[in-house]
Amino acid sequence: MMSADRFAPLADADWPASLADLRDGFAGSLNVYRTMARHPALLRAWAALRDHIVNDNALGPANSEVVILRAALRLGSDYEWRQHILRARRRGLTDARIRSLQGNVAEMAAGDGLLAGAVDELFTARRLAPDTAAAIADTFGEAVLLDLLATVGFYSTLGYVLTTCATPLDDDIAAALAATPLAGDLSRKPRHDC
Repeated sequence: MMSADRFAPLADADWPASLADLRDGFAGSLNVYRTMARHPALLRAWAALRDHIVNDNALGPANSEVVILRAALRLGSDYEWRQHILRARRRGLTDARIRSLQGNVAEMAAGDGLLAGAVDELFTARRLAPDTAAAIADTFGEAVLLDLLATVGFYSTLGYVLTTCATPLDDDIAAALAATPLAGDLSRKPRHDC
């Protein structure tokens, strides 16, 4: 049986010298990347894709969070769900809109429902049906379609790392959510109607 601390996020004192340039940036600021730092070559390769997915993706800041939150919900990744509540708020999503992403796509705003439905389809069918892909490309653009696929894949990988390694939520994120919780958050309850 694997011990609980085997993949614990690395402390600064244990940070690999080969990743020194990443420690004071994105990689040192979140436990998920401190866990990934146990494999320096992986984290180094991850950095460029992460920059595109997080900062330069065609979905735009708000739609990106819609996709990430729905993927986190479908993955059962409490870490990603909770961390992205804060980022979604910073990117302009209201708490009501965030909460809606936990529910039925038919009850969401049209654009959110289309994006969340695509995420659901990727998790259930492992691909988008031609009609779904066309609807996304026609509504948002072809680049958005490709970035949606990449974003779901990217956050699925992070979710697998987080849940397998039992990476704890960062203390600052937990404190911020304790100070301003998402009322009606259903993420800790099993969902069967997604």
